[in-house]
Amino acid sequence: MSTMLRPALSLIVLMTLITGVAYPLVVTGVAQVVFPDQANGSLVRDADGKVRGSALIAQDFSGDAWFHPRPSAGAFATVSSSASNLAPSNPALATRVIDQANKLLVPGQGAVPLALLTTSGSGLDPHLPPTAIAYQLARVAAARNLPVATVQQLVDAHVEQPLVGPPVVNVLALNIALQQL
Repeated sequence: MSTMLRPALSLIVLMTLITGVAYPLVVTGVAQVVFPDQANGSLVRDADGKVRGSALIAQDFSGDAWFHPRPSAGAFATVSSSASNLAPSNPALATRVIDQANKLLVPGQGAVPLALLTTSGSGLDPHLPPTAIAYQLARVAAARNLPVATVQQLVDAHVEQPLVGPPVVNVLALNIALQQL
């Protein structure tokens, strides 16, 4: 029995040290050297250097003076982040989208962009398509007593083109830049 137990325990200890200690330390060290910003959470800081959030996680903004992100099924909480899990055939989803559309509808501005009505898969998507930002442009400019052209220039400066997919705007970064105007 001892001849089988000793090698088994030795192998468990060795594999624990390799996969539970050495490998995570190597990966963390490489990440800190090669991708320090991403490894530390892609933190977004204001002009004073104070952390305002992460470029990877949406935050709720309320009030007319801010651009709003897409809705969150988990109330923007990172612990409970998730999709709503409501099927397209579920009447509760249709009711929620219709209520949200009625709340956001601006007369004479056309239909509310879908990105402002539906939640993302994680519930924490920090990006919006430029059309969803453009829909909010007049409201934000009016609330801040700024010309629409000034706010549009700020939006244009924050449009990102990922390697794959359509252009997007990080709402947190845009709102921080808006605050600095």
